[in-house]
Order: sequence, then structure tokens, then C-alpha cells
Amino acid sequence: MRSTNILGTTYRFTNNFDLPTDRPLIIVTNHQSMYDIPPLIWYMRKHHPKFVSKKELGKGIPSVSFNLVHGGSVLIDRNDGKSAIMEIGKLGTYIEEHKRSAVIFPEGTRSRDGHPKPFKPMGLKMLLKKAPSALIVPISINNSWKLVRFGQFPMGLGAKVRLEVQQPLENTGNLDELITQIEASVVSGINSFK
Repeated sequence: MRSTNILGTTYRFTNNFDLPTDRPLIIVTNHQSMYDIPPLIWYMRKHHPKFVSKKELGKGIPSVSFNLVHGGSVLIDRNDGKSAIMEIGKLGTYIEEHKRSAVIFPEGTRSRDGHPKPFKPMGLKMLLKKAPSALIVPISINNSWKLVRFGQFPMGLGAKVRLEVQQPLENTGNLDELITQIEASVVSGINSFK
């Protein structure tokens, strides 16, 4: 994060809620670029976030690949839905047992222009089933896409990356209704959509 400050990038994390550390969290957020991830790790560090990530990130990226493989995150094959859901289920069981947090980007891929994509609910539904005591924490991310609007080079200058925690939600057991509510909460804080 600090290296991007050289480019004029600033980060602001807004959280007006007291998030517990003695129960699991399911952090649900939109996805605009790989620069969503370091601020989530940093600002949510006391909750020990684990990520649902595509398997391609598990090798070849210094530090990132090692941490994904050995840090408790799950790497999924997006072309094998059954296997992916089973891996997400294991993560749900893990956070339920160890009171950790799972981060999931239900859009399934990054939005390249900041506009949110519709949620693909199956992975989130599995997490909610396997970690029924988890508090759901919707987070809206803005402007991280501007860092990579031209690709990896040149990087965008002066991006004001903003992460905002929305009202946390309890798992009511009605998963379809809950996922609709979570998606609406995340989307409500995406400024480029308004």
C-alpha cells in the first residue's frame, strides 16, 4: 500500500461498527482490482482474514502466492464448480471453528470500470451454511480500479481508494433473502454506480 502512495494513491477505511473478534466474520465485498486485497488485509488484520481466490494466484507471484497457499486461504478452480464449492465449504468450517474471517468477492471477477457485477451466490451461500454463527460484514470498495485502468503499466495516478464497512448483518437462515440484502448493502456504497 505504501509503495502506491508514491503515485499519489490514498487509502481511507471507514468503519463505524464494533466488529467482534470472538466470533467468525464473513466479509463480503465488491472487487475492482488486486489493490482491493492489501487494504483489506491491513485494516481487518485483527480478524485474521482468509480469502477465496482463484487457483492461478497460487503460484508465480512473490509473497502473494506463498501466503495464499500457506496462510489458510482457499484456491478454487473456477472451471470446476463442484470442487470450488467444496473448498469454500472447508473454509466456512475452518472460520466457524477458529473464529477467523473469510473474505469473498461474490461477483466472481473484477469490475474493470468500478461498476458492480451481479453476485454469483453459490460460494457465499456455502460459507453462510458452514459458518452459521458468522457475522456478515458487507464492505464497499471504490476507486481501486483506477490504479489499473491502463493495465499494469502505466499505473493510474492519484487514485483515492475508499473502503467502507456497511451495517453488519446476522445470518437469519433465509439465505436467498440474506444474499439479496448483502448485495444491496455492498452496492449502496459504490460511488461510481450512483
